[in-house]
Amino acid sequence: MESLGGNIAELGGLLVPIVGSIALFSFLAVASWSDARRREREAYYNADALKKISEGSGEAAKSALDYLREQNASAVQRRIEGLKLGGLITAAVGIGLMAMLYGLEHEEPAYLVGLIPLLIGIALVVYAFVLAPRQKA
Repeated sequence: MESLGGNIAELGGLLVPIVGSIALFSFLAVASWSDARRREREAYYNADALKKISEGSGEAAKSALDYLREQNASAVQRRIEGLKLGGLITAAVGIGLMAMLYGLEHEEPAYLVGLIPLLIGIALVVYAFVLAPRQKA
């Protein structure tokens, strides 16, 4: 009987991570699917509303086009702001990594590994400020 109890404890210790992994990936699959459905419904309703507006008078069609331009400008602005934030965070991670590695190892130049995320962050920020396409006014 003692041998059976030990095997059950070992089996339980093995089953917990397995069941946890299955539950996690099942949740991620359902969450991803529901987010895709939500986005699809939003796009459908937006397209339907714009279609109804544009079928109306000439003034309604003009307002629908203005709305589309405004949405496009907003999306471009959000993307550029995301690039700026991502670049700053990545550069900060590079600086922090350099400081940590310098504190751990003084003799070897291991801290230079922090240049990789630092330079990636700088490239993202430069792209966002200088090279990214802008919305025409």
